[in-house]
Amino acid sequence: MASAFLQCIDCGKKFPINEKRYNCDCKDLLDVRYEFGSLNAEDLKAEFLERKKSNALMNVSGVWRFRELLPFMENLENVVSMPEGNTPIFQGERSKKYAGVKHLSFKHQGLNPTGSFKDNGMTAAVSKAKELGVKTVICASTGNTSASMAAYAAKAGMKAVVLIPKGQIAFGKLSQSLDYGAETLQVDGDFDEAMELVQELALEEGIYLMNSINPFRLEGQKAIMIELMQQRDWKAPDRIVVPGGNLGNSSAFGKGLKELYDLGFIEKLPMVTIIQATGADPLYRTLVTSAKKLVPVKAHTLATAIKIGNPINWRKAVRAMDYTKGWCEEVSEQEIADAKAVIGSDGIGCEPASSTTLAGIKKLAGSEISADEDIVAILTGNLLKDPDYTINYHLNSLFEEPEVREIRAKKGKGKINPKFANPPKKVKATMQDLKKALGLA
Repeated sequence: MASAFLQCIDCGKKFPINEKRYNCDCKDLLDVRYEFGSLNAEDLKAEFLERKKSNALMNVSGVWRFRELLPFMENLENVVSMPEGNTPIFQGERSKKYAGVKHLSFKHQGLNPTGSFKDNGMTAAVSKAKELGVKTVICASTGNTSASMAAYAAKAGMKAVVLIPKGQIAFGKLSQSLDYGAETLQVDGDFDEAMELVQELALEEGIYLMNSINPFRLEGQKAIMIELMQQRDWKAPDRIVVPGGNLGNSSAFGKGLKELYDLGFIEKLPMVTIIQATGADPLYRTLVTSAKKLVPVKAHTLATAIKIGNPINWRKAVRAMDYTKGWCEEVSEQEIADAKAVIGSDGIGCEPASSTTLAGIKKLAGSEISADEDIVAILTGNLLKDPDYTINYHLNSLFEEPEVREIRAKKGKGKINPKFANPPKKVKATMQDLKKALGLA
C-alpha cells in the first residue's frame, strides 16, 4: 500500500498529505511524494488497459484510471471528475514538413471537457479540496485555469472566485468562467500582480488556492504523461515539447516521467523541451544568463495563456529539464502565428500558446533537434479559446501588443505578416460567379 506526503523541493522537510499548505516553512515549493512499496509495472500496465473497457467514472477518467500512480486521496469517493483526459494523438504531415523533422505527433489537451490541459490538474486539486472540506476555491488566471476551476467547482458544489488581469484574457475563456458561475474579479494589473493577491487571499480560512503552486494540480497534470505512454504502448519518444507559461505542465511532466522511469514503466526519459514567447521568456533568460535566481519580465505576448513574467514553478521546470536533459527556447510572435496556421492546415487547430511548440521545433531543428528524433508536441488549448486571434491572422489584421508595437514601430514593424493566411473570398450570389471563384468556369 502506497503512502503519500508533502515534501519541500529544497530543504526536504515533510508535511502530512492532508495539511492545507502551498509552501514549506522555508518558503520554497512542495511536491507530493510517495513511498510506493511493492509495485509491479507490468501488472499495472495490464490493469490500466483493462480499465479502458470499463464505463465506471474512475476508469473513464484519463487521470484516475492511473490512480495507483497518484495515491494521495484517502477516500476515492471524494473524487470530482467530468471525466477528463483521454485526449488523442494526432499526426501532422504539414506540420512535420514545416518543422523539418521526420517524426512529429501532437497530443491535444484542448479536447478536454473545458478545452485545455488544466482539467487534468483541476480534477486532482478540486478532489483534494473536497476531501479537505473546502467550500471556496480561488485562482488567478489568464483564462484556462479559471474556466477549468469554475467548471469543477460547480460540479463539486463549491464557490469559485477568479481574479483575471483586466483586458488580458480571451473572451472565449472569460465566457466559460462566467457561464460556470464563478465570481469573476477583473484586476487592474497583469497576471503576476493577480497571482500575488490570490496567494494572500488563500491564507484566509476556508479558501483553497487552485493555481499550480498547489502541488495536487501537478499530480493531475503528470497523468498526461502516463496516458501518453499508455497510448504509445509504453515506448517513450525522444523528446516532448511543451509551451512554457507558469511552468506547471513542464514541471509535472518531468516529475511524472521520472517516476515512470524509476518504477520501470518506461525504458528511457524523453527530453522535456520548453518553449516560451519572446515577450514572456523569464525561464529562457534565466538559463542563457546562468542566473541563480529567476530573471522576471514584464510579460508581453498575444499568446495570453503563457503571458506570465514571474512563473511560480520555474525551479520545478529546471528540475524537469535536469531530469531529462532538456532545454528551453523562445519564439517570436510571428513564429507563433505562422506555426498556429500550419497546425490548423493539418485539420487540428489550437490556441496561440500551443503553437509555440511547433515554432520551437522548427527553430531548433538541425541544431538542438535532429531530423530523426521521435517528437511529441503538447497542444495545451482548443482553437476556440481565442477565435479573434485566428480570424485576425487570416484577415491580415493581427498586431502585436500595443507596448511591443510602440517599441518596434520605429523599425517599421509590429504587424504580423500572415504567411499562411486563408481569408474568405467575396462573391456575388450567382452560379456563374461561384463557378468562377472555384475555378470551374
